Amino acid sequence: MNDDTFNMSIRKFLKMVGVSSQHEIERAVAQAIANEQLKGNEKLPIKMTLTIGSAQLNVSFDGIIELD
Repeated sequence: MNDDTFNMSIRKFLKMVGVSSQHEIERAVAQAIANEQLKGNEKLPIKMTLTIGSAQLNVSFDGIIELD
């Protein structure tokens, strides 16, 4: 295994996930506010799950997104 290639590949993936995830969260929250499902002052529990089947990785990360 080439450590440099591996690390760069991980960083590229995480950058893509970070940017794409933020966009999707922003879109979903804006839509929920527009549909009056959210007021805009909530604290939203959030969970992200990372899986790599062939490496037997399945880990979840929990957090809170505050709207106000």
